[in-house]
Amino acid sequence: MAGPTTADRGERHKPKSGPPRPPRGRRLRLPRPPVLIVAGAVLLLGAATVWLLYGSQWLRVERVTTSGTGVLTPAQVRAAAAVPVGAPLISVDTGDIEDRLRRKLPRIDSVEVVRSWPHGIGLKVTEREPVLIVENGANGKNDDNREGGANAGKFVEIDAKGVRFATVQKAPRGVPRLELTPDQSGAAASLRRFGPDRLVREAVRVAGDLPPAVARDTRAVRVRSYDDVSLELSGGRTVAWGSGEKGDTKATTLTALMKAAPKARHFDVSVPTAPASSGS
Repeated sequence: MAGPTTADRGERHKPKSGPPRPPRGRRLRLPRPPVLIVAGAVLLLGAATVWLLYGSQWLRVERVTTSGTGVLTPAQVRAAAAVPVGAPLISVDTGDIEDRLRRKLPRIDSVEVVRSWPHGIGLKVTEREPVLIVENGANGKNDDNREGGANAGKFVEIDAKGVRFATVQKAPRGVPRLELTPDQSGAAASLRRFGPDRLVREAVRVAGDLPPAVARDTRAVRVRSYDDVSLELSGGRTVAWGSGEKGDTKATTLTALMKAAPKARHFDVSVPTAPASSGS
């Protein structure tokens, strides 16, 4: 009897048509009750947290505190900050408050606004310190836009960054005057080239490099040009400083020169490698 032909064998091994059968033994399993309970608890906890932070009366702004003020008063700082008392503490925009304080109170150099849970906002202020003063309106520049309002003061305070930040009626004690005196053709050209703000920054740079003892005795910093800065000291003494370059070297040289010639009236450290004194 003849065996199956090649065609018969191929027919038996040919896969049957139709949809595939699902694998046996696999059943759709529903989540167990403990998993549902945990998921529900997480959702409830999240909803409760959102309500506690935004909807409840428990975590809202009730007080605003300040620190670091000197010339400014805490009341001035709080008024300028305009913290929304009664608002949810979490919703307070601390960055917006910081920007508003620096804009409204130029005397503020830096400020940090922090949340003090559960009911407070803290305003940590650092005020600018004047290193020079200039008469308001000197050199044709009126600083009515500074703290104090239009024509509010006779003197303008300048900080260590060269920022004119406030006008005051009375000059702060111990702060040297800044005098921009471009009374010569070369100095006038320097003023046109660099501008008064650049010359102010140069004067601030020189004031910051002075030895402590000299800084205490300095009554005025005079700027005739970018490289012609001089000092008026107590007792009518003067110092020719030159430009603001090599400030540390000039400070060291001036200290030594004053010790070597304590009765001199004029000191020149514009070229620190060749200092001179006169008028003893």
